[in-house]
Amino acid sequence: MSKPLRLLYAPGPGDVISTYHHWVKGEDDPSQVSITYSSQFYEVCRTLDAQAYVITPTQDKKFFHDSQFTLEGRPIPQRGASGIVYHLGQLGYEFGLITSALRFRANVIVVGYGGTNWFVLSLFPWLGIRVIPSLHCLFWRKYTSLGRAERLKSRLSRNFFAKDCTAILVASDDITEQVKQITAGQHQPVVEFLPTYRRQDFAQIDQPDESHSPFRVMFAGRIERNKGVFDLLEIAKRFVAEGREDIIWNICGKGSALESLRLAAKEAGIDSSFVCHGHCNKSLMRQMFNQAHVIIVPTKTDFVEGFNQVVVEGILAGRPVVTSAVCPALSYVQDGVVEVPPDDIKGYGDALLRLCDDREFYEQKRRGCLALQEQFYDSSQGWGAKLKSILMAIQENQEAEEMLDVKGSY
Repeated sequence: MSKPLRLLYAPGPGDVISTYHHWVKGEDDPSQVSITYSSQFYEVCRTLDAQAYVITPTQDKKFFHDSQFTLEGRPIPQRGASGIVYHLGQLGYEFGLITSALRFRANVIVVGYGGTNWFVLSLFPWLGIRVIPSLHCLFWRKYTSLGRAERLKSRLSRNFFAKDCTAILVASDDITEQVKQITAGQHQPVVEFLPTYRRQDFAQIDQPDESHSPFRVMFAGRIERNKGVFDLLEIAKRFVAEGREDIIWNICGKGSALESLRLAAKEAGIDSSFVCHGHCNKSLMRQMFNQAHVIIVPTKTDFVEGFNQVVVEGILAGRPVVTSAVCPALSYVQDGVVEVPPDDIKGYGDALLRLCDDREFYEQKRRGCLALQEQFYDSSQGWGAKLKSILMAIQENQEAEEMLDVKGSY
């Protein structure tokens, strides 16, 4: 009998305690559209009867414990700093994970925090702890060359991805390509996963209004400059200048640029048609998708995108998506997308006008959405299923090694 699994999971920022309380009641986290990774982790632990310790970065310290799970929100030292002080804070957080893993007697650690200095985690195998990195973001921007710091971190991380980790979970084939670049193609097994959704969450979304009057464009995501939200404002102003007052914008999400975006829309005199709604929970997001004709995802080249689930959510809602290859999700849903060159503000506007005015083209893209949806309802392609397969392989290897030890003792 192999040793029971004791898993330490270090995801990115999020309220894992709130998600847990929803999960134990058989509910999804209402703040998210997709099935959260933390709830998938809890389900894997339940299935494999594993003890688990979850540590996530938070502003304030939080803690919860029951018979199977220990959940902690842990502040990152010097999180608001920059330069060397910021990196020292990151290193302090990572060495804290090592200390916690040892105290918990973890035998596997799953790390999904995007700010991680991966080379630090090469210490875990020396301590008898297997490491599974879960990569949700690219290592560097897709359309820019590596800076000095990025080149250094890549060189330092090469051995970790080449031999020190057990397997590598990745959110897109773009991330896989960067792993190959870091390791010169000599890496541990790469396991790609897809975001997963509940079919019922999209079942009540109707077909888009055929009249296209008004034509409703929806953005969902972080309200930040590098997410392209101010490019959308420029497109909206262009449309008004061209007399296209039949186009309405719904901007959903929160972020550091939300109030400045609202103010800019008001100063431009278009705040009645360019509406910033702030954070929208799952129920409100469903309403927004129901109203929308098209989803736009204009992420800029200076943002390190890993997949961008909003692209998928547009497809599941049966709405054509306008985006660029900055979003790795594009390669999974091409038939439902109008692709625009990265950072091409005019190109984004032209794509929206074509979808609005060319009904045959719009319908072609809408039908393309319908043919792409099943892969994102298939839980066997999700993060939890892929993690479970890796953990079961670890257990099988442990059992095989124990059998060899038993035979060798005779």
